Amino acid sequence: MTWGKARNLASVALFGTLALAGCEDGLPGVEPTPPPSPAPSPALEQPSEASKALTRFYARLENDLIAQGLLRVDGGGVDTPYTDNDLLRNFEMLAFFEEYQRNGGLRPSDGTAGKLSRWVKPVRLSVEFGPNVPDVMKEQDRANIRRYVQRLSRVTGHPITLSQRNPNFTLLIMSSDDADIAQIRALELLPWLAESNLVFFSDLPRSIQCFVIGAGTKNEHELDVAVAYIRSENRNLQRLACIHEEIAQGLGLANDSSRARPSIFNDDDEFALLTSHDEQLLAALYNSELKPGMSLEEARPILRGIFAAALGGS
Repeated sequence: MTWGKARNLASVALFGTLALAGCEDGLPGVEPTPPPSPAPSPALEQPSEASKALTRFYARLENDLIAQGLLRVDGGGVDTPYTDNDLLRNFEMLAFFEEYQRNGGLRPSDGTAGKLSRWVKPVRLSVEFGPNVPDVMKEQDRANIRRYVQRLSRVTGHPITLSQRNPNFTLLIMSSDDADIAQIRALELLPWLAESNLVFFSDLPRSIQCFVIGAGTKNEHELDVAVAYIRSENRNLQRLACIHEEIAQGLGLANDSSRARPSIFNDDDEFALLTSHDEQLLAALYNSELKPGMSLEEARPILRGIFAAALGGS
């Protein structure tokens, strides 16, 4: 799990095994009984003062970051070279390590390398907007998500589609005024979500602009469910940056690294959108030679060959 700093584009990625109704590893003899859901509030005629304040805060933040030369959208260039060894190091940190404990809220992990996790089944991503999200924003975000999903499918070679039919990866774009609806949907989509993680959907600090929760319901390393949340108060570029990072992290690169460059998997906010470096990492993650559940030691020689071939041993 990653946790950004308050002044930066902050995102959270949480991965773990969820015990869901009907799954083979569910709680024995216990039927899921989510707490009764309150009736969702109707859309407001105008955003609340709290939502307006968030919008102003994120607007200042985006302007400040751009003025510092951050939130780049060029994908990297001659000023950001990287080698096959860089890719190997960064992949290991992003795919095998997590900053926080699984299902443990903000409790730090012990720094032990985990196992490789990724999707085996096709990813069917749906988008849901809160009633307080403006229509013009909905259309803009749908178009951006559609193009990005097509790009990710091409890069990974894995079937990833935008579909409202039987989705397994749900992207919630909601205002702070939609907090009650966000929590209702979280409980419907992830009925065994730990309380330490459920709170993100209803009481999110402004330092967190977006997050993703992913899990394997039958095999913790074969991801088959994910929910991402993005604040609609984010300005256009920050909202698009959240779309890029959370969907990519939801595919299995859950961590961040200060050494990853050029990359969106870095808390420094230098890059807003997926880079050529990140495409190499995602392509490797879904290379057929790698298998979910592999240890770092098992995967390292395979990864070394993948990246050497991709960059010609540079």
